[in-house]
Amino acid sequence: MPVSPALAEDLAAKVRELYEDAEYALLGHLARALAEDIDSPLWAELKLAAVGNLREAVERVAEALQHDADGAVAEALIEAYGRGRQAAVAELGALDVGRELAARRALPNAPAVDRLAASYASDTRPLYVRITRAVLDTYRSVVARVSASTLLGGLTRRQASQRALDQFANRGITGFVDRAGRSWDMASYAEMAVRSVTARAVIEGHIDALAEIRVGLVIVSDAPLECPLCRPWEGEILTLGAESGPHTIRAEHTIQPSGLFEPTRTVAVHVAGSLVEARAQGLFHPNCRHSLSAYLPGVTTRPPQHATPGTTYEDTQRQREIERHIRRWKRVQAAAIDEAARRKAGAKVRAWQAVQREHVAAHPELRRKPQREQIGAAH
Repeated sequence: MPVSPALAEDLAAKVRELYEDAEYALLGHLARALAEDIDSPLWAELKLAAVGNLREAVERVAEALQHDADGAVAEALIEAYGRGRQAAVAELGALDVGRELAARRALPNAPAVDRLAASYASDTRPLYVRITRAVLDTYRSVVARVSASTLLGGLTRRQASQRALDQFANRGITGFVDRAGRSWDMASYAEMAVRSVTARAVIEGHIDALAEIRVGLVIVSDAPLECPLCRPWEGEILTLGAESGPHTIRAEHTIQPSGLFEPTRTVAVHVAGSLVEARAQGLFHPNCRHSLSAYLPGVTTRPPQHATPGTTYEDTQRQREIERHIRRWKRVQAAAIDEAARRKAGAKVRAWQAVQREHVAAHPELRRKPQREQIGAAH
């Protein structure tokens, strides 16, 4: 069967939920710490004296998150790599090479899995340092701003605290920048890192299995609603070797004549480039819908094109944007100090959920993914 990042999508979901639950818990700790003794005239002094308690609570959340996430990622990588291998077995099962691959029953390639786990650890290490700093900086900032507002007589302490918490919840725990220079909040950054590394694991499991039985060519599917990064590679044949750029090769026909004196048949194959080259240019990015199959010269045909009338790639990105709005207002709801603020945030959540229903109804090719709208289900 063809292999794609979607094979590992459910594995990334578990890790994403860990980060979202942690962020939800951190917002709750912050809101409760600020709300305690809020009517006391000594509120500012009490808050500054309680910084140590908040730090301990935040560090416990961060340590538990790191432990749980590292274990979940290790399990996800092994499972994703294994799924990639099994996809190769299923894909070639009717051929002798498929039976040969199945007979090997190889365990996951430890070096490949370890390398991907190390890459994930390196990418997410700044998260755990940033968590404590971000929450404590926000706490001190709120105390300072609320004290100033109260002295000036502009806002009540409760109103000023809620306004500051709303701003923090709106943006989440931020400050994470990827290699392309883009900024992310904590949960989104972690999700991106996990989806990326598990997608790589499932692809590597597949191509490692193909390489073991000397299948050196693969073909990219034609996926609906493709993004500009992937479009140039749709339906193209790629080499698993090092040679990049478009070129034509003569390859042995996969099914050879059975006669003793029959000549070896070859076919001309146009190769668009290498898989390494295509991935470097964006193919199989997180959320990529494309799949990869073994290309058997003389047997494999190019995939049919998928028409998606009335729906565009931009429509899929609008769906992702609406999901972000829903999660953002759920964070605001988690940071509410009083019932009025909770009701206001809840109304915003329901409003954006209605927008999502309308958007999906207007584009039948889209499917709503409720799990991508959730945050902090465990709390």
